[in-house]
Amino acid sequence: MNPFLEEADEELKRADHLLYVSLKYTRTVDIIKSIVERLINTFDFSIEAMLMMLKDKGLVQTIPKSPGFRASIISDQYKSEPVMQDFLKFYSHLREVSRADFQRSSEYRRHVKMTAMLDSGPVGIDIDKISEYYHKSRVFAEFMKHIVIKGEEIKELPAIDMAQLLESVTAELDFNKGRGN
Repeated sequence: MNPFLEEADEELKRADHLLYVSLKYTRTVDIIKSIVERLINTFDFSIEAMLMMLKDKGLVQTIPKSPGFRASIISDQYKSEPVMQDFLKFYSHLREVSRADFQRSSEYRRHVKMTAMLDSGPVGIDIDKISEYYHKSRVFAEFMKHIVIKGEEIKELPAIDMAQLLESVTAELDFNKGRGN
């Protein structure tokens, strides 16, 4: 498997532990911020895996060092795919949250909340919201893994119905969650 996909999986495992163990017992904004960072890293590694596949196919000449430029290349390659555009907007949102000034509230309580001061207004991230972010990032990582693995198997860029793939990945993750995987 692609080493960047493996790194994305490792970052998800770290985020999972932070969410379901560390945050459960500490309930601090620092843990929420760490989870956001791990989710960003998951996106970064998944995007880099996709770019490596595109480079192997000759569709991309170089892979930039800047995560923002990397995401814009993927956005350009899949500009007619609303599913990919939605994930990339979410990635951009996570990066904004990470860079923004923030306030802490209700630390050491169930309703711990990080309020990020974005240009568009304040965004509150509590345990429920960071759980949603984690789930969406997990779906993205699996989604990208399917695309990259399929792309590595064939010589040209795979023709994939992304909406159907998204449904399939989401159903698979929900099924595995029910089985305790």
